[in-house]
Amino acid sequence: MADLRGALLVGGTSSDAGKSLLVAGLCRSLARRGISVAPFKAQNMSNNSAVTLDGGEIGRAQALQAAACGLEPVTRFNPVLLKPGSDRRSQVVVRGRAVGDVGAGDYQQWRRRLAEVVHEELASLRADYDVVLAEGAGSIAEINLRRTDLANLGLARRAGIPVLVVADIDRGGALAGLYGTTAVLEPADQALVAGYVINKFRGDPAILAPGLEMLRERTGRDTLGVIPMHPQVWIDAEDSLASPVGRRVGGPPAPYRGERLTVAAIRLPRVSNSTDVEALACEAGVDVTWVDDPGAVHAADLVVLPGTRATVDDLRWLRERGLAQALVERAAGGLPILGICGGFQMLSRQIDDHVESSAGAVDGLGLLDVHIVFAQEKTLRHFTGDDGRHPVHGYEIHHGRVAACREQTWLNEHRTGPEGARRGAVYGTHGHGLLESDDFRRAFLTEVAAAAGRPGFTPAPDLSVAAVRQGQLDLLADLVDTHLDMSAVQRLLADGPPALPSVLSWLSWNPST
Repeated sequence: MADLRGALLVGGTSSDAGKSLLVAGLCRSLARRGISVAPFKAQNMSNNSAVTLDGGEIGRAQALQAAACGLEPVTRFNPVLLKPGSDRRSQVVVRGRAVGDVGAGDYQQWRRRLAEVVHEELASLRADYDVVLAEGAGSIAEINLRRTDLANLGLARRAGIPVLVVADIDRGGALAGLYGTTAVLEPADQALVAGYVINKFRGDPAILAPGLEMLRERTGRDTLGVIPMHPQVWIDAEDSLASPVGRRVGGPPAPYRGERLTVAAIRLPRVSNSTDVEALACEAGVDVTWVDDPGAVHAADLVVLPGTRATVDDLRWLRERGLAQALVERAAGGLPILGICGGFQMLSRQIDDHVESSAGAVDGLGLLDVHIVFAQEKTLRHFTGDDGRHPVHGYEIHHGRVAACREQTWLNEHRTGPEGARRGAVYGTHGHGLLESDDFRRAFLTEVAAAAGRPGFTPAPDLSVAAVRQGQLDLLADLVDTHLDMSAVQRLLADGPPALPSVLSWLSWNPST
């Protein structure tokens, strides 16, 4: 495969169809074959992001895909990132740097500039790597957005690359979704659709086979793989649909003989970097669930108030839902609370925000005597520090900064000094990913268990979150190798889009033919 060179776009019939994890699995599968491969997502819309080696930020899924390739994350893997702050406006991050806010109505003004950025970066990656695996965005059949599309068939058509379309069969309607997605495309776009992938299949493949054959007869396209549902695939889920209220985070509970810890992660409307709680869910004996009600806040052993792209607005939501009062009562009772980034800012005494919400001075929850001031320039950096006993590593992405702190410092960042704050069992930090530092996480959970009255809980002495993530990537590659026609994938990479027929549009399709 030394001479294999090409690119492939994995699109979907919907958001959360499995594009991100399929690309990660393909990246690891090809990398294990000794092929030089890089991930690419032209335009991502997500509040889950990671700091890159070159000091910018990209979607967290692309950071995971880079790890699958054996690469450090860099901004060229995701040159345009949109971070929603409301239903109508998003922060625009270009080549890792925030350059302004955009609404749906004025996006047209940005498109030409962003299109050139996207195609320049894709061309540079194709020159540097044998294979580039691109991930589409949402559904490829958003025909109302086709004229301004940067990430799906607009990208594939200009670059001349084939497209695989993946559907989540667990939601139902996958065959209709694949047919309809293809049918509504204009003929030149249809010609790039080279095949289909069924994701999250449960049951007997023989029962599905006649449907796939009928799909082939109607579209002229083969289904290149049926990926089964696997309960162990869960870490680094990027899409907000992957963290609904009531969902338990993690795979099936591992055997555990001690006393269990319950963690309530508050599902904020504009939650960001929701993957922070996944390190806790890796621990046997720790049950993490997304919640949005005061009762769950009162009942949990630990409450995590995660990051958000709208600190002031989500703080207002906390108060409206009765969650703010529940947090105040928890703190008064000495029960543990962890605030991360925007969640840390909400725990403060006062927030001055003339940047994100333009709300000015706003009272925080007052659980930490900290004054937060929002700065125009975003802080983007890797976090390297300690808690006085254990090394801590992570990253920071935030506009809010600590202007004054009259609490005990919780952590120390080796380059910038004291970071975060602590009052009793209330902890706050701007650092993301810190709980992936294994010794630090174990010490923190031991403190939490003592404060929550769970002396029978003991964290595992040898769990490595980094090893869990690598295991997940290998599992994804194993699923791809076993259930996807990799020979067909490699032919697409080598030869480009095959000559395929157009599909009748849904307006003219006659089911009797």
